[in-house]
Amino acid sequence: MSVIAEIIDTLEYKVEKLFEKSKSLENNNQVLRLELAKAAQIIQKQSEEMEALKKQYETLKIANSLLGSDNNKRETKLKINTLIREIDHCIAQLSD
Repeated sequence: MSVIAEIIDTLEYKVEKLFEKSKSLENNNQVLRLELAKAAQIIQKQSEEMEALKKQYETLKIANSLLGSDNNKRETKLKINTLIREIDHCIAQLSD
């Protein structure tokens, strides 16, 4: 009988260790999920900032071209033509 008792004690010990390991892994998983959520928020914020900076850069390029810089003149002319077409389209819609 004592052999069976030893086996049961050993089994209980191993099961207890498995439960502890499982709890530890669950806690670690929760911490990692929180870190992942924070990282995703940071990435989203940085993406938004990057888009805002790209728009600002484009605006500055156009402003620089309008001030007489030879760089990006073609892009500025295209942008102005697009704006004129949009204005013409709006006027046409208002006339109808």
